[in-house]
Amino acid sequence: MSKTGLFEEFPEVSAKQWKQKIQFDLKGADYNDTLVWESLEGIAVKPFYHEEDLQNIKAHPTSASRKWHVGQTIYAGDSTKANAKALKSLEKGVESLVVTIPNEQVDFKALLQGIELENIPLHFNFQYLATQPIKNLLEILMGKNVEAYLNIDLIGHLSRDGNWFHNLEKDHAILEEIHGLATTYTSVVTFGVDMALYQNAGANSIQQLAYGLAHAHEYLNHFATLNTDQKSFPIVFKVAVGSNYFFEIAKLRALRWLWGSLASEYGFGNDCHIMAIPTKRNKTLYDYNVNMLRTTSESMSAILGGADTVCNLPYDAIYHKDNAFAERIARNQLLLLKEESYFEDVSAVANGAYFIESITEQLAEKALALFKQIEKSGGFLSALKKGSIQQKIKESAAKEQQLFDKGSIVLLGTNTYQNPQDRMKNDLELYPFVKTQPRKTLIVPIIEKRLAETLEQKRLDDE
Repeated sequence: MSKTGLFEEFPEVSAKQWKQKIQFDLKGADYNDTLVWESLEGIAVKPFYHEEDLQNIKAHPTSASRKWHVGQTIYAGDSTKANAKALKSLEKGVESLVVTIPNEQVDFKALLQGIELENIPLHFNFQYLATQPIKNLLEILMGKNVEAYLNIDLIGHLSRDGNWFHNLEKDHAILEEIHGLATTYTSVVTFGVDMALYQNAGANSIQQLAYGLAHAHEYLNHFATLNTDQKSFPIVFKVAVGSNYFFEIAKLRALRWLWGSLASEYGFGNDCHIMAIPTKRNKTLYDYNVNMLRTTSESMSAILGGADTVCNLPYDAIYHKDNAFAERIARNQLLLLKEESYFEDVSAVANGAYFIESITEQLAEKALALFKQIEKSGGFLSALKKGSIQQKIKESAAKEQQLFDKGSIVLLGTNTYQNPQDRMKNDLELYPFVKTQPRKTLIVPIIEKRLAETLEQKRLDDE
């Protein structure tokens, strides 16, 4: 606090004095029972935080402000149509493209035609694993100062699907070949870690951080030992952002802190790239316009937490196919935050905030302890094969579901203040619930599920 000017007129007040004043005003009510609440992660949240809460907090690499990009997701089922959509989105203010590549027939030349590659960061989401298509892509990028992220994530695919793309040996051999090609480009990043899966399946923030770190460590441990000349290990973390506003800010800050700590153990000093997107877990079918409020708040958390790329989720994404109106609204939410709400360069404003700094350290410390447990028991892949990761996420999801079912977690218009006149049965273009397809898998897949699904299915049946 400044020692000059106006504040000289006010005496400093200690945390003890604040607490005594609060206890006096409670008139006999218990301080802890009345004002202290516990988060899903088991963190006790106090009614106030003080400068004294920062005394033992370690320094972490989140202090610098960073520019963030407005991202747009594009499905490249048809290269020409995807290119037209990309060019139109860029005209409307999009700054980064996140392109899903569904098959090996995608024509990258047609897909990237007319795009100023030197100025537009490119993220790719490959739904297959093969060397030749990526080699074709890299040839197009050759000689251009383009920022490209391949986001190859074998373990993420295994976690979500239950199987490797091919098998363990072949997948790793292909990844090694792709990584070898990508390292000849100074601004092409091979690896991605899909942490969003864990959040959307119901993992709490500590689990998301620990599992994401252990997930990334599998790549770091394997590929860093293959090339001892590496000076850095660039990686992208895809993170789903939930509605616990300050905790989500702290989660992203803790992630950057944890990755920096882990990478430094291998002699790497590099940062990571964080791509954030609002969670699907709290999105609703009924009273769907409230989803716009949720995604706005979640995008704000992502920005303040220091995300490098923010992609918004259209308000109707869970039940409608891609459509221009919803995508325009989603894009404009981010543009309004960036250009009208002064969120262009604000990630450093959380620095020194007593509550956020305290939660950041607690999340990081607890996630690090869980990460160490996973490594001690054999690592992330081993834990996946044993089913322990899946079981822990399932337990966390059940705890959160129970709170939602009894109304402690509120989704406005869904489990509180329902509009009985809402009708959605005839508006469903996509199936908005968990799909069950019994099949043989190597591991139990991690399944995403929204909190409101059971309640919504009953309402649909009653229409």
